Order: sequence, then C-alpha cells, then structure tokens
Amino acid sequence: MNDRSDVKTDKRARSTVRDVATLAGVSEISVSRVMRDAPNISDKLRDKVMEAANALSYTPNRVAGALKNQSSNLVAVVLPSMSNEVFSSVLDGIESVLNDQGLHAVLGLSEYDADRELRVIRELLSWSPMGIILTGLHHRDPIPGMIAQLDIPVVQIMDIEGAPIGSAVGISHSAAAVTAADHLYDKGYRKIGYIGAWSERPERSRARRMAFEARLEERGAPLIASLIAEERSSAMVGARATETLRRQHPDIDCIFFANDDLALGGLFHALSAGIDVPGELGLLGFNGIEIGKATPIPLSSIETPRFEMGREAAKLLLSSKDDGNRVMDLSFKISDGKTV
Repeated sequence: MNDRSDVKTDKRARSTVRDVATLAGVSEISVSRVMRDAPNISDKLRDKVMEAANALSYTPNRVAGALKNQSSNLVAVVLPSMSNEVFSSVLDGIESVLNDQGLHAVLGLSEYDADRELRVIRELLSWSPMGIILTGLHHRDPIPGMIAQLDIPVVQIMDIEGAPIGSAVGISHSAAAVTAADHLYDKGYRKIGYIGAWSERPERSRARRMAFEARLEERGAPLIASLIAEERSSAMVGARATETLRRQHPDIDCIFFANDDLALGGLFHALSAGIDVPGELGLLGFNGIEIGKATPIPLSSIETPRFEMGREAAKLLLSSKDDGNRVMDLSFKISDGKTV
C-alpha cells in the first residue's frame, strides 16, 4: 500500500443560527424551524434559509453547552447503501477499530444521491461527532466547509483518484479497470460488453467503466455495448440486463459488471437459460463478495479489500491529529473463479 500526506483542510469558525438568519434576512426562529423541518413552512422561506445555510456551510449544533470540548464519542459514517455485502464489510472494518477505543459509529445512507447526502451529513454533524468517514471523493460544495468549521478529522473511502478533503483510503479504480480489461483480453475475449446500475451515479464507477473502455480500445477490442440500469444494483437487475444485452448484441462473448450483485444476476440468468459459462459467455464481477465464491460456478471478480478499507479508515481518523492527512492506496486482486 502507498500513502501520501499532501492534503490540507482550511479551518473556519463554526457558523451560527444568527449568521444564517442575517444572510437570509429572516428571524433566528425561522432558521431554527427550517432546520428542524417543522411543519407549515413555505417553500420560499425554506429555499431562502437553505441557500444561506449552504453558502455559510452551516450545521446545527444539537449539543451546544452539553460538552466542554463540543465533541462526542460518536464517529459519523456516511455510506451509499447497505443493500449488499460491500458496505457491510466496510462498516465491520470501521467498527473493529472504534469499539476498542470506546467510540461508536453513527450511520447515514446517501443512496448515491448528492442532495440526500448533504442533508444526512448536516444532520450527523449537528451532533458534533469526533470525526467523519465519507464514501467517495465527490461531494456537494457546502460539505468541506461544514466539516472544516467543526475542526474534526475526515477520511474518505473507496476512491483515491482525486482531491480528498482530508485523508483517503481505497483503490485506484482506473488501475482496476485496466487490470480487468487486460485479464479478459488475455483470456481470449474480443467482443466484450458492460453492465452497470444506479444510473452510474457514483463517479468512481463511471471512471472505472471509461478506463475499461479505453484499455480495450488500446488492445484492439473496442467495447461492443454497455447497459446502465436506472435501478439500484441487485441480482434481479443484473439478470434482466444480461438478457437484454445479449438479445440486442448476440455476438457478445463476455460481460464486465460494475459489481458482483449484477454479475451474480448475470450468472443466474445464464444458468437458467442454458448458456455455457464460460465457454459461450464469460462473466467478470467487481468486489469479490463471499457469495460469489459459493455459487455452483464460482464467480470471477476483481476483489477489493472492503474490510481493510474500513479498518484503515478508522485508524487514519484516529491518528490524523498526530500524523496529518494521508492518502492510502490498498491493493486489489483478481479472484479468478470459473466464469472467465
């Protein structure tokens, strides 16, 4: 693994209700009511207050006066979803470190929605956590300022290609994509397709697909077709997408999936349709979750160290005051399976 310590976070005084009220031109009571999501608030007032709050990177302070250092034993953790094994493994890794330190993770889910993530982070920060762990490197503009005003450490997980707010731990998704493309090409596949989901909202997923396409182009085997479903990832979505892609492009001889949930759906479809895997159709997933190793034909995948990401993120969070911000690159590997 590699790390670097070249990222700084500016610190500013924490904005107050009075600051927001002054900028919005409303009363402090109106600001408090909007922040509590009280009933009978007009859209005009809500928009005016939220515009000012975002401009000031404001977060409510629900523990004001309750703690001497205005911090708690809570660690805010914001993940996209808990609907599959990927992020539960990350959370397990985080908890394995926090529990020994008498700290507790408080979880918020973004559903890969930038506006929802902003609301979740603002609410979690209102409880003055001692630190925060975010997923990915791309967030709405007010968020870095909100964190800076609390002067707490922040660690971003999953991705390392970009400019983190504080520390970051994850993998290079472009390197993983190149590895996947080379692996499939070297196995003899030349007519490759791609399947994703979530409307490809996570930037790292889109960047991975683009790097995959670029590498195939370099190797002389351009991507035949891609299908990005609007729905959240699931085996059912993967099965439907696989059936659709093969119907539209019957010459496809291999599919690379954005994650293993989708890939497992592709495998289940192939088994039910009597398709020879990997002879007639190769399947490659991403993440290397446990269930993929227990299927009748073990799933080939790019295996990512999710538990280690969570564990190292928590360690970085606790050591950041002494060691500064760092970027840690964890390795990935090919879990060869039997579907390629």
